[in-house]
Amino acid sequence: MLKFLRKSGTWALSIITVIFTFVPEAIFEKCKLLPFFSNDMNIVLTRVLSFLIVLLLTIGISALYLYRRKKICIKGNNYSIQIEYGDLLEMRNCKKVITFDECFTTKVGDSPSDVKPTSICGQYLEENPIQDMQNLIDNAQLKPMKSKSKYRNKVRYESGIILPNGEYLLMAFAKLDKDGLGRFFSYDEFLECLSLFWKEIDKYYGQNDVCISILGSGLTRIGDTSFTKQELLDIIIGSYKLSRHKIKFPNKLRIVCKKSEDFSLNKIGENV
Repeated sequence: MLKFLRKSGTWALSIITVIFTFVPEAIFEKCKLLPFFSNDMNIVLTRVLSFLIVLLLTIGISALYLYRRKKICIKGNNYSIQIEYGDLLEMRNCKKVITFDECFTTKVGDSPSDVKPTSICGQYLEENPIQDMQNLIDNAQLKPMKSKSKYRNKVRYESGIILPNGEYLLMAFAKLDKDGLGRFFSYDEFLECLSLFWKEIDKYYGQNDVCISILGSGLTRIGDTSFTKQELLDIIIGSYKLSRHKIKFPNKLRIVCKKSEDFSLNKIGENV
C-alpha cells in the first residue's frame, strides 16, 4: 500500500508541476476560495487544493487500473515473461505445458496416485485421452532414469524432461513418494527441475510462445515448506531469469493462472 501511495504521489507531483509551469498565475488569482483573505493566500490555497484534486484522481485511476488489469509483462535482455489471468487450456497460438508426475501417469481418479480430475493435467486427459502413453514416449525416444520410482518401483523419467505432443508439451514434473503422492523431497530438487525444464523449453518452443501454469501450486509438495502461489511465481520468475536457456524475443514465456484471493499480479516480486 505504501509503495502504491508513493508511486501515486510521484505521478501527482509530476502532473501538478506541469500544470503550475504552464498555467498562468492569473488563472489562480481569479479563483478566490476565501474572499476575506489576501490574493497571495488564495493563490496558495488554490494550488494546494489543485494538488489534492490531482492526487485523488491519480490514486483513483491507478487503483482502477491495477484492479482491472489482466496481465503484466517483465522484459529482460532479449526475453519477455508475461503473467496473465486465464485458462491455460484455452490459450491459442502457443505451446502449452501440461505437468505430469515422473511416471507420466494417465489414470484420472480420486486415489492418491491418480491424476485429479480438477487439475490441469486431469482436464487435459479428459479432453485429450492418451490411449498409449508408452508408445508416445518410445516415439520421442525419451530415456528413463536408471533408478525406479519410490511408488511401486515404476519406471520414471527425470523431473523437468519434456515429451512433445502436438501443441502440448507434456512434462515429467513431480516425483512420487511411496504412497503415490507428488512431491519434491527438497527445495533444491524443485530448482533442479526448473533448470532442466528451461533447457527443454529452449529445445521445443519452435518460435512459439510457451504457456505454463504456476508450477507446484497444485497438490505437489516441496520439501517441508508450504509455498503460496505468490511465492512460487516469484521463484519461477527468478529461476527463469537466471537460466541461460530462454525463449528468444519476440516470442515469450507466458505464465497463466486463474484469478484468486491468494494471488495478485500487483504483488509480483514482493517475495524476492
